[in-house]
Amino acid sequence: MKYAMLIFGDDREWDALSPAEEQDLMSQIHEWYERWQPTGKIVDGGAELRPRDTAKTVRAGADGRPMIIDGPYLELKEVIGAVVMLECDHLDEAGRIAATWPLAAGMSAVEVRPVMSRDQ
Repeated sequence: MKYAMLIFGDDREWDALSPAEEQDLMSQIHEWYERWQPTGKIVDGGAELRPRDTAKTVRAGADGRPMIIDGPYLELKEVIGAVVMLECDHLDEAGRIAATWPLAAGMSAVEVRPVMSRDQ
């Protein structure tokens, strides 16, 4: 079954890292991928997202028509900064894999959710 591993954090903390700190953290992330990719547990790779101030949000306006605004609509401390797709036998296995993610400045939590399938 597929699971989405959502990596949460404060992108302002990430932006405050020195180049050496960022390089060290990226090395830890690359090591994580090197550990799990050969096992077949990572599918469809992952996606690192740009900072929240580059986002557009679409919401229904008062008249029900779509309204596009800059950035996130809500002022949140933590936002999703990356997504990794996992293939695991069950949620507990996905949780154990997610628990090995290198949490550091700018990455405060990892959430794992089953991906819905509408196959019939």
